[in-house]
Amino acid sequence: MRSVLALLGPRLTQAALTAWLLASLCFAFVHALPGDTALRIAAARVGDDRVTAEVADRIRREEGLDRPLLQQYGTWLRRIATGDLGHSLVTRKPVWQEIAYHGRFTLGLGALGWLLSYLIALPLGIACGFRPGGWLDRITNGMAVALAAMPGFLVGIGLISVFALSLRWLPPAGFRTAGHMVLPALTLALGLAAFSVRIIRNAVVEVRSAFYMTFAQIRGRSAGQAFAHHGVRNAAIPVATFAALQFAYLVDGFVVVETLFAYPGLGELLVKALVARDVPVIMGAGLVIGLLYAAVNLAADLACVALDPRHDARRAA
Repeated sequence: MRSVLALLGPRLTQAALTAWLLASLCFAFVHALPGDTALRIAAARVGDDRVTAEVADRIRREEGLDRPLLQQYGTWLRRIATGDLGHSLVTRKPVWQEIAYHGRFTLGLGALGWLLSYLIALPLGIACGFRPGGWLDRITNGMAVALAAMPGFLVGIGLISVFALSLRWLPPAGFRTAGHMVLPALTLALGLAAFSVRIIRNAVVEVRSAFYMTFAQIRGRSAGQAFAHHGVRNAAIPVATFAALQFAYLVDGFVVVETLFAYPGLGELLVKALVARDVPVIMGAGLVIGLLYAAVNLAADLACVALDPRHDARRAA
C-alpha cells in the first residue's frame, strides 16, 4: 500500500504539470504561426468566399483576439482553474462537448487498435522468445523492421488498396458502421505490433535464461510450465512499461490515421482546429491528451508494482 501511495503523489503532480505545459506550448505555437487568426476563424465559420474584413474584425472583438497574448493566456488559466475549457471559436460549442464527442470515437479506435496489436504481437513474441534465432524469429524480425520503417499513412494506403479497392471487403473511409473501424484500427495495430513484438520476444528470452527458470526445470517442470508459473509476471513488467509508452505513438497515429480514413475522432478535430486557428480547442485537446498520457503511465507503474514478485515477498514478510 505504501508503494502505491508513494507513486500517486509525484505522479499526480507530474500529470498536472505535463498537461499545463503541453497546453501552454500549443497556445504559443499556434500564435507563432503567420497570418491573421481572426481571418482564419472567419473563413472556417462563414466560408472562404464570404469572408470580409468586417467579419474578421467583428470576430476579433467578440472573441477578445485583439487583447495582448499574455492577457488571453491568463484568462484561459483562470477558466481552467474552475474546470471551464471555454468554447470553440468556430462552432461556438463548449470545448468539453467537442472533445467528448470526438474523443469517444478515438477511444474506441485506440482500444481496438491496441487490442489487435497484442493479439498479433503476443503469440509471435512468445514463440520467437522460445526459439530465438529460428526461422520464425528471423521472419518476424524482418517484418517488424519493415513495418517500423514504413510511415503510418503508407500502411493505411496499402490496406485500403487491398481490402477496400481490390477485394471490396471493407469500406475505405468514413464512419457509419463497425466495419469502418477495421482498416484504421489495423493500421494502428500493425504500427504498434512492429515494436511490441520485439519487446515481448526479448523479455521472454531474458526471463527464460534466468536462474529461477533453470531451477524450476531442475525440480521437474517443463520449460512451458516453468515459464507459465515463474516467467510470465517477470516478462510482463517491461511489456507493461512499453505499452504505456506506446500511447505517444497512438497520439501521432491518430492524427495521421483519422485524417487518412476521414474518421471523426480527436485527430481529425485537431487538424481542423489547427487549420482554423481554433485556439481553445487546440489547448483543451492538448490538456486532455497530457492528462491521459500521465494517467496511462500511472496505470503502467501500478501494474508493474502489482506484477513484481518482490512486492509479494515484501508483503509476506
